[in-house]
Amino acid sequence: MMALELGDDIIVIDTGLMFPDEEMLGIDLVIPDITYLKERRRSVRAILMTHGHEDHVGALPYVLRDLPDVPVYGTKLTLGLIRTKLKEHRLAERTKLLEIVTGRPFTVGPFEANAYDVCHSIPDAVGFTIDTSYGTIVHSGDWKFDHTPVDGRQTDFARLSAIAAKGVLLLLSDSTRAETAGYTPSERHVGEILEGIMARASGRFITTTFASNISRIKQIVDIAAAWGRKTAIIGRSMENYTRTARELGYFDVPAGSLVHPGEIGKLPDDQICIITTGSQGEPTSALSRMALGDHRHVAVKEGDTVVMSSSPIPGNEELVTRTVDNLFKLGAEVVYEPHTRPHVSGHASQEELKLLLNILRPMHFVPIHGEYRMLVRHARLAIDLGVAPERAFVMTNGDVLRFDEKGARLDARVHSGQVYVDGLGVGDVTQSVMRDRWSIGSDGIFLIVLSIDRQTGQVVAGPDIVTKGFVPEEDAADLIEGSKQRIADGLRQAQTGEHLAEVSALRDEIHATVSSYLYERTKRRPMVIPVLMQL
Repeated sequence: MMALELGDDIIVIDTGLMFPDEEMLGIDLVIPDITYLKERRRSVRAILMTHGHEDHVGALPYVLRDLPDVPVYGTKLTLGLIRTKLKEHRLAERTKLLEIVTGRPFTVGPFEANAYDVCHSIPDAVGFTIDTSYGTIVHSGDWKFDHTPVDGRQTDFARLSAIAAKGVLLLLSDSTRAETAGYTPSERHVGEILEGIMARASGRFITTTFASNISRIKQIVDIAAAWGRKTAIIGRSMENYTRTARELGYFDVPAGSLVHPGEIGKLPDDQICIITTGSQGEPTSALSRMALGDHRHVAVKEGDTVVMSSSPIPGNEELVTRTVDNLFKLGAEVVYEPHTRPHVSGHASQEELKLLLNILRPMHFVPIHGEYRMLVRHARLAIDLGVAPERAFVMTNGDVLRFDEKGARLDARVHSGQVYVDGLGVGDVTQSVMRDRWSIGSDGIFLIVLSIDRQTGQVVAGPDIVTKGFVPEEDAADLIEGSKQRIADGLRQAQTGEHLAEVSALRDEIHATVSSYLYERTKRRPMVIPVLMQL
């Protein structure tokens, strides 16, 4: 997510989300903290969407809850995918969605915007030019230079040249593959590899890729049809993406080439192709359930060929490896190694990044969309190609780049961060809650319940102790008895004198005493929770 602000007017480009890493226990999604925009909600004029991937549109339903009257601009397919998402959140009817066409300018407040075609792993992706009183800003979106794209729509070199002729004040460019030398191969290369694998498959052909990779899915369906195979698409997100793309004319496949998953068992194995979700080893995905023998339509068996047509996102390697192991255990032949799996990225590599910089020749440069090291590498490429070092800015979340009559400089940071989505809760899971979850998950819980007389301070019931995830049940009895003794000793010390100790003081004393005792005995730190009731 990026905001451009001119005077009292703000436009936002993309509203993506992140998926939680393994340390974010119980978290479903991670979305940007938009406090800065909420405080200026009357100034937000529009949200511009570059394409329909989750890391660019996924947070939109949550953003629109706080910015309900802001119109959303995007291309036909992007808006179609957004509309499906907003229906799930019951926001579709009240959200203003405005379709844009590349090469046709539109005005938002003081900004004149225009979109240009870029090639990516989803159709209808665009970059934006934003004309301001200070000059033209170019936002690349996610892109690569593919001269033989499956859908026939290349990144628009002619438009880029025309943009360069006017002069570019600032280029914001995708940095995902800034560490990768050379050029990113064409998506058509994937089809050649897939066809070779399918030609050797004697049984069912099962493949997984990202649900939003419409071009890849279309290639697989076309190749399968050429080899006399019917294709079943499995996985709710993939079914939604392909259904929307088909309704809007972006997923034209041979007549009769698709079958319902329920029809798989009625066809010979050598006439079936299955495209499924689960490329990242997600535990609840269709492929993971197939690998565990827990899917209602598909049970992986000996003779099946399973193709991993994607690369693991950093952090997902263990999940993918586990899925691959389970598939091998069921007797399947799995194509998963980097040099054999049919996959190419949708992002530009170093030589393409250099070419874009050489075409546009921007005065200022900001690398976007990547890990910090990728941003640094991309900035160094720009400097090598002539951007002045003082005009190449590596920015992190919350940084502000200010333009005025003196030029460009980094200004005071604004509030930013991450918001956790857990079930129906948005933002109610704080860092302290996450720490508690980690404590319980790593060392378990030690719950102490006792009742005390309100007048005398004497224990009238308990302490009763329940422990979970701490030590085996057979080893807990001795620790529980020792803890009870420590609690009794601690209460006697706390209650000496004329005045009874406050309940909060007793609770703190029990927590400290028991925590110290348990660490002394086990070198572990379970979450100790004293519950005191006054009678």
